[in-house]
Amino acid sequence: MFLPYNSKLNPTACYLRKEMTPQEKHLWYDFLRNYPLKFYRQRVINNFIVDFYCSQAKLIIELDGSQHYTEQGFAHDKERTKILESLGLRVVRFSNTDVDKNFNGVCQMINESVKKG
Repeated sequence: MFLPYNSKLNPTACYLRKEMTPQEKHLWYDFLRNYPLKFYRQRVINNFIVDFYCSQAKLIIELDGSQHYTEQGFAHDKERTKILESLGLRVVRFSNTDVDKNFNGVCQMINESVKKG
C-alpha cells in the first residue's frame, strides 16, 4: 500500500532519528529494532512524522511527552490520529511515563496490537 508523504519532512525525520528521546531510544533499542516484523522510526506519513511505523501491521506507535497533554496537544493529536486512521492505519499511544515505569506492559500492548493487525 502506498501512503502519501511530504518529502520536505525527510530532513526533519532524519534529524529526529539521530536525536531520539530517551524513551524512544529505550523502546527502539530494547524492543522494536529486533522485532519479528519490521518497524521504522521517525517515518514520514502524509504531513506527519510518526515515532514508529510497521507497514505489515499498519500500526503507528506514538510516544507522548508532556506537550501532548495540553488542550492544544490533545486537539492536535486527535486530528492527526483521525487523518492517519483515514489512511487505514491504527495509532497506539503511550506516554513517556508508561515507557519509563511499565516498559514490559508497553511491549506487551504493542505485541497485542500487532497480532490484531
